[in-house]
Amino acid sequence: MTARPVRTRLLPCIALVAVAAFTVAGCGSDSDDSGSTKSSKDDKTLVVYSGREKKLVDPLYERFEEETGINLEVRYADSPEMAAQLLEEGDKSPADVFYSQDAGAIGAVEDLLSDLPAGVADQVPAEYRDDKGRWTGVTGRIRTLVYNTDELEKSDLPSGVLGVTDPKWKGKIGVAPTNASFIAFVSALRLAEGEDAAREFLEGLVANEAKIYPKNGPIVDAVAKGEVQIGLVNHYYIYEKLANDANAPVANHFFQDGDVGNLVNVSAIGILKTASHRKEAEQLVDFMVHDGQDFIVEEAPEREYPLVVSADIASNPRYKELPPLDATEGPDVDLSDLGAELEKSVQLIRESGLAT
Repeated sequence: MTARPVRTRLLPCIALVAVAAFTVAGCGSDSDDSGSTKSSKDDKTLVVYSGREKKLVDPLYERFEEETGINLEVRYADSPEMAAQLLEEGDKSPADVFYSQDAGAIGAVEDLLSDLPAGVADQVPAEYRDDKGRWTGVTGRIRTLVYNTDELEKSDLPSGVLGVTDPKWKGKIGVAPTNASFIAFVSALRLAEGEDAAREFLEGLVANEAKIYPKNGPIVDAVAKGEVQIGLVNHYYIYEKLANDANAPVANHFFQDGDVGNLVNVSAIGILKTASHRKEAEQLVDFMVHDGQDFIVEEAPEREYPLVVSADIASNPRYKELPPLDATEGPDVDLSDLGAELEKSVQLIRESGLAT
């Protein structure tokens, strides 16, 4: 398996992702060292655009290669950057498959995706896949508030996510505004509470001098060190932290039922209409939503939720340690709607001053 980075600059690109006819001449989008967007693959190699981190999914891709004999050429970048890359490349993209960190980024390119074959994703609950059958969720995660247990009690924490803009949290909260999960959360906030509420929330974070981090992991590290007391992240990051430091003073706080802060998002996979290896691409999607679920529970360092739960998974101790996915009620937001909101959410984040 070969891995190639995609050279892009984040915000200039993702602010344009959801626009059908756009120019990204200022965004580096070439996938190889020559600057060409042409693939170096041979006729037997499946090209995967992966918005998931290499350290997380590389072992899973390797297992697929070993079990199927299909070679993969994996190109890694943040999911919004990958979406921008695909929109720029259009029907000239070398990609066969897009595996996105979140539903928002893959939804932004859903017009470039073909219908998944019948039966491939049927076992995935309907709320975690595209209602038109173009992509399916692979893993699930809940947005949450991580907090420092040495400095705070649960009773100190807000019942709803909008409460983190209270002045009591000034200088004490960490966020990752350019991370795909945060952008998707802002989209869900806009859909659930309206544009004005989302703008007020973002401006409230700015007024509270929220500390900015590149992604969720460093937020958890900062909370553990006491740099900040709370941070907006996905649920599974504390498990990775505690695996490396069992005494780290961190815990997850879930908000009241129905709160947008409890958004359940998914990593998602789809096949490009222009895929030159359709059969092999279908095999990869099928592997990810079936065989790959065991890996998610047994080996993956990030403790996400498998979306197809077999009897073996249900009895696995690592799976049973997670709070049930349906125990915390999220907002009434359709994940299929997030993609169309991506560009507006990025623009709102930038206008608020939370990111530039």
